[in-house]
Amino acid sequence: MTTLAGQMNSVESVLSKAEKRKLLFLICSVLLFSVMNGTMFMIAVPDIAKSFSLMPSQVSWVVTGYIILYAIGALMYGKLADFYPLKTLLTLGLCLFATGSILGFFAPNYLTVIFARLVQASGASSIVALVFIVPTRYFPEERGRVLGIVSSTMAFASGIGPVLGGFIAGALNWQFLFLISVFVLLTIPFFQMWMPKEEKKEGKVDILGAMLIACASASLILVITTFVWEYFVSSLIFLLLFLWRIHHHPEPFIHPDLFKNIPFRTTIISFFFAIMTMFGMMFMLPLLLSEVNGLNTLLIGLTLFPGAIAAAYTGKWAGILNDLWGSQQVIFLAFSLMALGFFLLSTFIGTAAWVISIIVIISYIAFPFIQTGTASLISSTLPSHVLGVGMGIYNLTNFMAGAFGSAIIGRILDYQTEIKLNPLTFAQFESVMYSNVFIGMIGLTFFNVCFLYFSLRLNKIHKQERFY
Repeated sequence: MTTLAGQMNSVESVLSKAEKRKLLFLICSVLLFSVMNGTMFMIAVPDIAKSFSLMPSQVSWVVTGYIILYAIGALMYGKLADFYPLKTLLTLGLCLFATGSILGFFAPNYLTVIFARLVQASGASSIVALVFIVPTRYFPEERGRVLGIVSSTMAFASGIGPVLGGFIAGALNWQFLFLISVFVLLTIPFFQMWMPKEEKKEGKVDILGAMLIACASASLILVITTFVWEYFVSSLIFLLLFLWRIHHHPEPFIHPDLFKNIPFRTTIISFFFAIMTMFGMMFMLPLLLSEVNGLNTLLIGLTLFPGAIAAAYTGKWAGILNDLWGSQQVIFLAFSLMALGFFLLSTFIGTAAWVISIIVIISYIAFPFIQTGTASLISSTLPSHVLGVGMGIYNLTNFMAGAFGSAIIGRILDYQTEIKLNPLTFAQFESVMYSNVFIGMIGLTFFNVCFLYFSLRLNKIHKQERFY
């Protein structure tokens, strides 16, 4: 039977440089809409609450519901990519994404808005799931470079989303945020023309296993975002049922042997803590700029925007260095940038906003480096027949870590202290805790470096001993 590696090589040889450029432009275009759609609505939550006279706990479902389905969808589409052509899955996802957008624009009530956001998420998640598979499947010789461009696009979209969302919601109306995503329909004919043709592969998807892991993931995200601990019990029950299922089903949704792959398991754990730290920083910065520097929403967005632009620009270098140095070296470089950025932020809290804006650039450019390095390392260590679900787990980890980081930082900032962990800091009174949290992030990053380095090194030594 023809292996997926053989298929990738044949696709690589069929695609010309011009076709590769077209395909790369397409996937980055739809990824831009997918990521922006998540961040734009965060800025519009107060306006939506005002339109329907909602409490904060009610309107939060505009973001929470989207995140839950987006995270689960990324895992599901990743698994389906092991069997179905990427062109088919992307076409389905883009149609759902546009359908939810149209429905949301004309939504007459809040319930329809929520339903529209869920439909959007069920389609948009196909994009973030599949764009990390495309470089490995269609660009195997340029995987690092392409992953760097993809990571740059995500970083840029994350930064431009709140700024663009605030402008559109302020100048027009929050419902016009839905309308922007309808433009993804224009890309479908081009995907049909430019994306390589693939045949459906043999195999079945364990529907019950998929439902169990989806319920476990959704319950866990609800614990993180709502702090309703009853969801933790349901998450644990669904998880135990899922573990029983994958050990007793002949074709489980996620094969248990996948987690016996030490490089994959180690990278996923390290990636979780890295992204948890990065998202914690991104969650904390607007609070810091508002409370300490007294900036409004627009000025906060403009202060953070240079970091997003810098991350978008340097992402291509993350890909180039990944191909030259290797994935592990790029990941360690990302950790170094994170630690340096955290230390400078801890030190210069309380200074002018433009100083913070410059320092944030250092931390933000670590984001495409960590994504490029980890995605490349995972894709290079997984067997071809589980690459899709492996990258699905990678994406699910990304969203889980982001939710954890935001929730944990939010709780820590509820406390105040006058003890300065950084003796060089400019922080005073209420801003001391911000400085201390950044110092804690440095400690977590150092732990992460040690964990990743020694785990991969011990695995390499163990392999050499087995060989001899």
